[in-house]
Amino acid sequence: MGLTKQYLRYVASGVFGVIGNQKSNIVFVTLRGGEKGRYVAAAACEHVFIWDTRKGEKVLILHGKKYEVTQLSPSPDGIHLAVGYEDGSICIFSLLNGESNITFNGHKTAVTVIRYDHIGARLVSGSKDTDVIVWDVINECGLYRLKGHKDVITQAVFLKSKNLLVTSSKDTFVKWWDLDSQHCFKTMTGHRSEVWGLALVNDERRIITGSADSELRAWDITYLNEAKETGEPNTKKLRGLHEEMMEQEGENDERTEESLVSCQKVGSILREGRDRVVSLATDSKLKILACHGTDSVLEIFNILSDTEISLVMEKKLKKAKKRAKKIAENGAEEPLVERTLQDELHRISNIKASAKIRSVDSVLSLNGELKVALLLQNNTIESYSLKTTDKVPECRKTARLTILGHRTDVRTLAFSSDNIAILSASAETVKIWNRPTLQVIRTMACDYALSSLFVPGDRQIILGTKTGKLQIFDLASGRMLENIDAHNGALWSITLSPDQRGIVTGGADKMLKFWELDLVTDETSGQNCKRLTLNHTRTLKLDEDVLCVRYSPDQKLLAVSLLDCTVKIFYTDTLKFFLSLYGHKLPVLCMDICHDSTLIATGSADRNVKIWGLDFGNCHRSLFAHDDSVMFLQFVPKTHLFFTAGKDGKIKQWDADNFEQVQVLEGHHQEVWCLAVSPNGDNVVSASHDKSLRLWERTKEPIILEEEKEMQREAEFEESMAKQDEPVVPGEIQGEVGLAGRKTIETVKAAERIMEAIELYREETRKLEEHNAASKAAEKELPPPVMNPILIAYGNISPSQYVLDVFRKVKSSELEESLLVLPFSYIPDLLTLFNEYIQSGLDVEQICRCLFFLLRIHFGRITSNQMMLNVIDNLRKNTISKVNQIRDVLGFNLAGLQFLQREIESKEDVTFFADATDRFEEKKRKRKKKEKAILAIV
Repeated sequence: MGLTKQYLRYVASGVFGVIGNQKSNIVFVTLRGGEKGRYVAAAACEHVFIWDTRKGEKVLILHGKKYEVTQLSPSPDGIHLAVGYEDGSICIFSLLNGESNITFNGHKTAVTVIRYDHIGARLVSGSKDTDVIVWDVINECGLYRLKGHKDVITQAVFLKSKNLLVTSSKDTFVKWWDLDSQHCFKTMTGHRSEVWGLALVNDERRIITGSADSELRAWDITYLNEAKETGEPNTKKLRGLHEEMMEQEGENDERTEESLVSCQKVGSILREGRDRVVSLATDSKLKILACHGTDSVLEIFNILSDTEISLVMEKKLKKAKKRAKKIAENGAEEPLVERTLQDELHRISNIKASAKIRSVDSVLSLNGELKVALLLQNNTIESYSLKTTDKVPECRKTARLTILGHRTDVRTLAFSSDNIAILSASAETVKIWNRPTLQVIRTMACDYALSSLFVPGDRQIILGTKTGKLQIFDLASGRMLENIDAHNGALWSITLSPDQRGIVTGGADKMLKFWELDLVTDETSGQNCKRLTLNHTRTLKLDEDVLCVRYSPDQKLLAVSLLDCTVKIFYTDTLKFFLSLYGHKLPVLCMDICHDSTLIATGSADRNVKIWGLDFGNCHRSLFAHDDSVMFLQFVPKTHLFFTAGKDGKIKQWDADNFEQVQVLEGHHQEVWCLAVSPNGDNVVSASHDKSLRLWERTKEPIILEEEKEMQREAEFEESMAKQDEPVVPGEIQGEVGLAGRKTIETVKAAERIMEAIELYREETRKLEEHNAASKAAEKELPPPVMNPILIAYGNISPSQYVLDVFRKVKSSELEESLLVLPFSYIPDLLTLFNEYIQSGLDVEQICRCLFFLLRIHFGRITSNQMMLNVIDNLRKNTISKVNQIRDVLGFNLAGLQFLQREIESKEDVTFFADATDRFEEKKRKRKKKEKAILAIV
C-alpha cells in the first residue's frame, strides 16, 4: 500500500480593507463609560468592527463565525450589542470583553430588524422569512413567533408605556400586536407601496412612516382605554373623534370595536428626495428624525414638543391678526389659524454626504448638539455634528474613515518578494499593506487598475490600467514615476519574465508587448538621481483580444489566452507558434504554469478548470471547479497545487497530479475577483466584491481528504435541516403564533445527549432493581453492581444527577426545540425524574419550564395513559408547593430590599433617582389630565 499524500491546511488569518458592510446598518455604541457619539459599530462581513471616529482607529472586533452580519442593535444600557446574521441567527455580544454567550436561532433567512425594549429585557427580530420573533434576553430563550406579514419585515418597535409591538413590512402593512394575548389586533392599510421605515414620536402618540414614494406619512395614535379614563367632559370629544375614525376605517373594511388603539392619518411631509425611503432613524430622546433615500442626502427634522408648538402657533396667530386688520378694512372674512404637520415637524438641515447613504444613526447630547454617523455605500463612514438650538444650524463634518479600505472593488493583488508587503489596487487608489499587521503603509491615487506586480527589489510597482496605460509608482515617495501609453484598450495582464529583466503586457488591442526594465536620469528631482522606466522592445500581433499572459518558469515558452476561448503557446526567443489549447466553451480568464514547466492550468468563464501538459498540449483532466466563472488561478510555488477563485465567492485548492479538490476556503460573501499566493507559499490573499481583503495562512495541520468530504456532507445536512418546515406541535392549529426556535444540528445533538442520558438512567435503574431483588432473595447484602464508567468519570454521581447535568448543559435558547425532537417513549422517565428534582429543590425554574412545555405538546398522550396519572398527580402537588415556596422567598427578599431603601432614604434624606423620576412623571400625567378636562369644559 502506497503512502497517502499529505496536504497542509490553510486557515483564515485576518480580514482587512472593509470599513462597513453594505448589507448592515451603523449604530452608536458606548465603551467603558466613554462619551456618546464617539464610537460606532459597523459590520465587516461576519465580524463587527468598533471604530473610534475621533482617532479613526479600530478599537474592538466582535468575531463572528461564518455568515454575514445583516443587522445591529445596541442595548439600552450600552453594555451589549445584538447582531443578526444572514442565516437568521442572532448573537448578543458584550462590549466589555467582546465575547458572545447568547445565541438565538429562530429565523430561516437573513435578519432584517433587531430592536430592544426600553429596559433591555426583551428583543424583537424580523427577517426575510416574514416572521417576527420576541426573545427573552434574561432567560436566554424565545418567547413566541408572530406570523401575519406576507413580505420582508422592515421595522419593529416596542411601546414603552404599553405591552404592544408595531411592525412594518414590504407587504404595505403596518401591524399592531398585543403581546399579552400574542395576536395582531390592528392592521394599518393606508400605504400603496412597501413600508420601508417606521418611527414612534410625541410620547408614542404618533407614527411616522416612509414608503416607496417621496412622502413621510404621519398617523395620530389614540389609546382607547385611556380615552375612557380621562373623565366625562373629555369623553364626548374623544367619542366623536373615535366615531370619525371608525367611519374612515370602515371604508377599508377594518373592524376595531375591540381594538386597543385607533390610528388616523393627519398628513404627510414631502421629502426632497424622489426615491424610496431607505431608513428612518430617531435619537433616544425622540427629538430628532433623520431620513434618507437611495441618494446621498440626509434630511433632518426636529420633532417639536407641546410648548414649542404653542409658541409657533402664537407667532402664527399674531401674523394672522396683522393680516386680519387689512382684510377687515376691505370687508373680507378673517383667516383661520390651523395647526399643521409642518408646525410639529420642523426641517432643520440637509446633510450632503460624499456618496450614497446606506445607513444612519444619531445621538443628541444635553447641550443640543446632534451627532450623526453615516455608513456610505462606497465603504466609508462619515460623522457630522450640528447645533439644533441655533436658528440656522450649520452642519460640519467631524470625521471620515477611508484610509483602511478601498472605495471600489479591488481588481488586482500582488505579493512582494519578501512576503511582507501586499499590493491591492482598485478603480481609484493603490494601497500597500503590511502583511503581519494588516495596516496600510502607503496609499496612492491611480487609474482603474486591472493588473499589477512588484518590480524586483520591491521599491517600485507597475500597474496596468483599463485605459491601456502602464503606471510606475515609487513606494518610498508615493509618487507616480511615469505614465506610459502601452495599449489602445484595457491592459488585462502583466507578467514578469523569469530572469527579472523585463515584463510582457497583453491588452484588448490584440497586442502582446515586451518591455525591458531600465534606469534613466530623473530630471524632476534635480539631484541627478536614477529612476525606473520601461523600454518597448518587441510586439506580437494576435487575432483576438489578449486576456491573460504567462511565462513558463524556464522562460522557454509564453502562454497567451485569447477571447476566442483558446490558449496559444509561443516560443519566447523567436515568438513562433508552438501549441494551441482548445476545449473551453467560454474565454479563458486566468491561467498559470507550474514551477517545473510541465503543467499549465486554465480557468474559464464556463466554470471549468483544465489541466494540460506543456510537452504535447494534451488535456490531462477537466474539472468542474466553481458554480460561476473562474476569475483567478495561481500555482503554489514549488508544488503542483494551485488555487482558484470564482464568482461563487469560494476559493478552492486543487492537486494537479491527482486531480482532486484539497480544500475549500469559505469566507467571502460575494464574488471573488482576484487572489495572490506569496512567494514562499505560506500565505494567500484574496479580494471580493464585498469590499473585503482576506489573508489565509498555511498551518502545520494535515488535511485528510475523507474527513474534509465528511465535514462537507455534515454542513450540507445542517443547511438542509435549516430549510425544513418548522416543527408542528400535535393538537395545535397553525395560526399567527408559533414556537420561537427552529431545528438545527445543535438541537438535534442536544436531544441525542438527553436520550443517551435517559437510557443510561434506565440501565442503572434496572441494575439496581436486580441487585435489590438478588439481595432480598439471598437474605444478605450483596456487593453493589459495577457503576457505569461515565458516572465514575463525573465523580461517582447518581444516574438522575447525570441526567440533570445534561439538561444544564443545553443552551436555554435551544431547550424547547431539543425537547420537541425527543420521542414520546422517553417522556415517562423524564416526568418521573422531574418529580424527583422538584422534590429536592434542584433547578426548579428550569425543570418547570421543561415540564410545562412537555405537557403542552404531549397533552393528549399523557392524559390518556393510565400509568402516568400517579406521576402527574405527584407533580401537581410538588410543583405547586415548591413554586409557592420560591415565590415566598422572592417576596421576602423584595420586601427586605424595599425596607433597606426606606432606611437609606430616611437616614441620608435622599430619594432614589428611579423613584423620583416615576413620581415626577405621575405628577406630570395628572396635570395634563386636569388641563385637558378644563379645556374641554371651557
